[in-house]
Amino acid sequence: MENKLLQRINELAKKKKTVGLTADELAEQKKLYKIYLDEIRTQFDKTLDNVSVKNKDGSVVPFKDAFNTKLK
Repeated sequence: MENKLLQRINELAKKKKTVGLTADELAEQKKLYKIYLDEIRTQFDKTLDNVSVKNKDGSVVPFKDAFNTKLK
C-alpha cells in the first residue's frame, strides 16, 4: 500500500474533524477509502490462501476448501 495514499487519507480525516471538508474533498476521501478497503480485502484473501485446516481425521486442507465444505 502506498504511503502517500495513507498520508492523504489521514490528512483528510484530520481536516474533516477540525474544519470540515469541501464537496471535492469528501468525494476524494470516499474514493481513497474505497481503494484502501479494496487493498485490505485483497491482502486478507491472499492470507487465507496460505491458511490450512487440520481435520479430526488428520487430513490437512486449504482453509477455503474447508470453509466451502462446511457451508454445503
